[in-house]
Amino acid sequence: MFNIFKKVFRRTTEAIQKVSPEKKSKITHDEFEDILLEADVNYELIEKFLERLPKKIDRVTAYNVLISVFQYKADWKEEIDALPFVDMIVGVNGAGKTTTIAKLARYHQKEGKSVMLGASDTFRAAAIEQLSRWAVRLEIPIVATKQGHDPSAVVYDTILSAQSKKIDHVLIDTAGRLHTQTNLGEELKKMVRIANKAMPHAPHRKMLILDGTQGSSSINQAKVFNEMIGIDGIIITKLDGTAKGGSVLSIADELQMPIYYIGTGEQPDDLIKFKANEYVNTILDEIFV
Repeated sequence: MFNIFKKVFRRTTEAIQKVSPEKKSKITHDEFEDILLEADVNYELIEKFLERLPKKIDRVTAYNVLISVFQYKADWKEEIDALPFVDMIVGVNGAGKTTTIAKLARYHQKEGKSVMLGASDTFRAAAIEQLSRWAVRLEIPIVATKQGHDPSAVVYDTILSAQSKKIDHVLIDTAGRLHTQTNLGEELKKMVRIANKAMPHAPHRKMLILDGTQGSSSINQAKVFNEMIGIDGIIITKLDGTAKGGSVLSIADELQMPIYYIGTGEQPDDLIKFKANEYVNTILDEIFV
């Protein structure tokens, strides 16, 4: 698993190597600041780190200050015995939402669980088609309708269908057109209400997909969605294709939300659980001997 973190954050570690080509036992404040800036950590967060660090920073003190970002009191929503367990997946268009749903479906399949998809992004015909293709490829059922239909009706039908078939997991896609925030917000709120009507306490988790290539700027997106419906957790995509891997620190510090998974590539199997200690150690391995 540690090797996969090294692979995912390869571009980030390469960027660190350019700033700090030689590994050392101790580094200065300036060196640490340059490294974190190169990895796209917010400057305000870097300043908070430096205030807590000695003038000469070794690996242990660096680890302690970085890992502290993930020690917030977040409401981790673990998968309960609800049948089905309903995840509603939200995020802006282009963040990798539909592909991540396919990855989550595959993740559950590998654990021996049954999965059903709900194509509730009825705003875009392409979203329905893409999710339907993934359903065929992964050989899992999907509830889909035509473009323009009521997305809440798809949510309702998906949950009822999954209940009747005794499906373990439901993954519901949603629209992500932030340029019409008011409409989207009302639509998402309605979908949450209808899910709860179809099944008490559903959706059990509302998961936000963030594009790792956008770095710290994705934080504003997260705040908008959180204000709309309340986000329970985060999945960060495309980290293998960016040098902005340090933004994970900024995201965790700013949002105080659990990071459940990270995307590691384009294929259905390219999704792993996020582990803060392995992430921090991957960065520090490039700095310290």
